[in-house]
Amino acid sequence: MEYLVTMTTHVPDGTSEEAVGDVRAREAAHTNELAAQGHILRLWRPPLAPGEWRTLGLFAAADRGELEQILASMPLRVWRSDDVTELSHHPNDPVASAQRPPGTVAGQTGTEFFTSFIVGIPDGTPAQVVDDAKAGEARRTRELAGQGHLIRLWTLSAWQDGSHTLGLWRTQDEARMRAILESLPMAPWLTEEITPLTPHPSDPAVHGSRPAAAQAGQS
Repeated sequence: MEYLVTMTTHVPDGTSEEAVGDVRAREAAHTNELAAQGHILRLWRPPLAPGEWRTLGLFAAADRGELEQILASMPLRVWRSDDVTELSHHPNDPVASAQRPPGTVAGQTGTEFFTSFIVGIPDGTPAQVVDDAKAGEARRTRELAGQGHLIRLWTLSAWQDGSHTLGLWRTQDEARMRAILESLPMAPWLTEEITPLTPHPSDPAVHGSRPAAAQAGQS
């Protein structure tokens, strides 16, 4: 199963820079190990307030028990709290059709974004209208995946009716991201939230793009 984990770190006041550096170095090394084992698929930084430490991670584990063991093994866990969101398969997820590994990044350049969708179909909408919109949505997401914009799509397991969706995208900027969302056939029924993402030095998708010493110095 896949999980999105929001990891927030609070270093205790008075902690020495040497201690922080040691934990960060061990965190970077262990993250590489977990990525090699297929447990950490991607890492990003969301927008941060000054002095805030927060990371978004896409993890793979057999179940919540194994995920907790993985998270507990990470050195920064001594100062960190983790918020876990369980992800489920979405029928329009590009990975299944493209037959590429879950952590693979398409070749397009640009900024990555998370989008959170909640579908609210108005009462009384004819079933045929809903079916046509869903079919159009599937076609449009395939087009966007082929263009390198749509990377992944999941439903949130806690919403068993499938009405809450999480998407990972890549495009030039937030204005273009909004234009893409407006092009979706179901856009009139969607309540969305867009989160811009910035690269994380230990992201497995760019593993090896920075010297090992640079990776060890950041988390």
